[in-house]
Amino acid sequence: MKATNKKNILSPLGQINSHPGISTQAYRHAALFCRWVVLMSVFLFLSCAPKIAIKPEPVKIDPGNALFSRAEKMFQSKSYDRALELYQRFLFQFSYRPQADDALMRIAKIYEMENKILKARESYQRLTTDYPKSPFVQNAMMKMLFMLYKEGKYKEVIRNSANVLEKTIWRDHIFKIQMLLGDSYLALSQPEEAVNSFIVAYQQSKKEEKANVIQKLTGAIGQLDPNRLMFLFKEMDDELLSGYLLYQLGIGYADEKKFESAMKMLSLLVQKFPKHEKTRQAKTLLEELEKKSLYQRYTIGCLLPLSGPYKIYGNKVLKGIELALGQYSDGDGRPTIKIIIKDTESDPQKAVQAVGELYEERVAAIIGPLATATQAASEAQKLGLPIITLTQKREITDMGDYVFRNFITPGMQVKTLVSYAIKELQLKRFAILYPDENYGKTFMNLFWDEVIALGGKVVGAESYNINHTDFADPIKKLVGLYYDIPEDLKYPDEQVAYKEINPNEKEKNDEADDREAIGNDESETDTAEEEKEQGSEDPKAIVDFDVIFIPDAPNKAGLIIPQLAFYDIEDVYLLGTNLWHSKKLIKMARHYAQNAILADGFYSESTLKVVKNFVESFEKTYGEKPGYIEAVAFDTARILFEMVGRPDIRFRTKLKDELMNLRGFEGVSGMTSFDDRGEAWKKLHLLRIKGDKFVEIN
Repeated sequence: MKATNKKNILSPLGQINSHPGISTQAYRHAALFCRWVVLMSVFLFLSCAPKIAIKPEPVKIDPGNALFSRAEKMFQSKSYDRALELYQRFLFQFSYRPQADDALMRIAKIYEMENKILKARESYQRLTTDYPKSPFVQNAMMKMLFMLYKEGKYKEVIRNSANVLEKTIWRDHIFKIQMLLGDSYLALSQPEEAVNSFIVAYQQSKKEEKANVIQKLTGAIGQLDPNRLMFLFKEMDDELLSGYLLYQLGIGYADEKKFESAMKMLSLLVQKFPKHEKTRQAKTLLEELEKKSLYQRYTIGCLLPLSGPYKIYGNKVLKGIELALGQYSDGDGRPTIKIIIKDTESDPQKAVQAVGELYEERVAAIIGPLATATQAASEAQKLGLPIITLTQKREITDMGDYVFRNFITPGMQVKTLVSYAIKELQLKRFAILYPDENYGKTFMNLFWDEVIALGGKVVGAESYNINHTDFADPIKKLVGLYYDIPEDLKYPDEQVAYKEINPNEKEKNDEADDREAIGNDESETDTAEEEKEQGSEDPKAIVDFDVIFIPDAPNKAGLIIPQLAFYDIEDVYLLGTNLWHSKKLIKMARHYAQNAILADGFYSESTLKVVKNFVESFEKTYGEKPGYIEAVAFDTARILFEMVGRPDIRFRTKLKDELMNLRGFEGVSGMTSFDDRGEAWKKLHLLRIKGDKFVEIN
């Protein structure tokens, strides 16, 4: 009984649990409910208790961060002046803080936006110097390079780029620097270095960047000469770039009119890279070049004055050309050469028209003209048609690389004459007597310059009127006889003193002179002559030169030479131009012209086999002896016939180049070579007058 009561006391539910009508499960639910009620009562009791207030600690605001934050807000709101002020204050107060490099970048950026390039560059420079470990250093260095470029300081860009490239590993930076280097080299006119930089940039570029690189690269390639392009092509292993190089090589050669080389490069592009974007353009250019190569390889044009005032010379040239053609055609295995002759009628306009007609008839080259060479040569140069002129016109070959001259010139003659006089004859003192017109002035100036160049001296130079036949005045000027001698130089000192003491002596002499003038007595005349011999002799010529050069035709030189002897100009060498090579000079000047020396481009009496054969053939064909014009025309035709007969010459440009490279052609008018200006240089014949003939000086 006691145990049962205790259980009931401890468990309020004891009675329920012991109740015969209640199940055990129902009992458990009731117990859980009672416990929940007790817990909620405790919670409600505690929540009604008074709360204890806890004060939070105050937040500390960093002044540096606050200042930087304010600067950033100003920058983001585009209040750049205020932002600049705050960033600068931050650097002044907190240069040691982590945001310092960021502040410097912002400052530089603001200056850059305000186009204050120098201040911006100084800020970037300070960042790299004061904060070398900053992650912004690479960007700062890049920015400085671009600013230097913007300032036009291309050499500094190039110099500083090497340092930046050493420190960067970022592809984007390498690409940009190489592009900047390429632009800088181009600005300094160094296309080869620019190409190298653009190639590196191309290798570093992304797909979307390649088009811009190629555009710049092709522009730089276009400034290179073909030799350098070929070197780059051989070193290149990228198909796209190789294609561009080949195309530009073709363009370069075409611009230089080296059409054969151009076609070779373009054909290689088409064959190796058929899908290259330049292949279609290469094919078009190849078609155009093929058209240029279409000309009659074995046809030569001739521009000659067969009518008009110069027809006599035109016919001389024609005879030389026809003889050369006959001899060339007699050779075995040679192509048939055709010549097309156009009469210029000695008219410049008709000569120009004839050049156009010969071009349309597709001749390989032109021989001539003579007097109208300037206008014809200009037209031939425009058309890219090689022309060998037969003229002395000054600077004719300056018109272009398609214009040649195969003719004796004043320069050739002067060099030959002066060289012989100074180097062989050991003469140093020269005088010049020349006609006052273009021919004479040209020779005078050239002769004077050449004498000085070889160490000689021109002691006198006088001109004369071309219409005069009496040359006393210019001759007397050369030897000091033209101007009156002052009275005090006419007599010895003692005679001057005697006249001063005896002033009346003059009156006596005057009376004697009067008698001499009107008297016929032989004794009086003898007395006068004696007086003349004793005290009033004419002054003697002062011949202070060893050589006198007279550049004029034989009809004038033939008058001048005897007059030299009249004024006591003797025992001097006479030098003349090729115009002296005429029997007329010997006939007019007679024995006074003996031993006179001249230079000429042809000597029909030469012992050279090539000359003897030419003279014999010419005399047999035409019944007369050839002169210089026939000889030089013969040589010019032979040069062209042999050139166009070569199988390796397919283009006029190639023909032009081969003419320019001609060396030591053995012609009847002398050994002939062309220099890089198209001028023929020949070894001239030195001739001396001996008796009634011209003989060659060995």
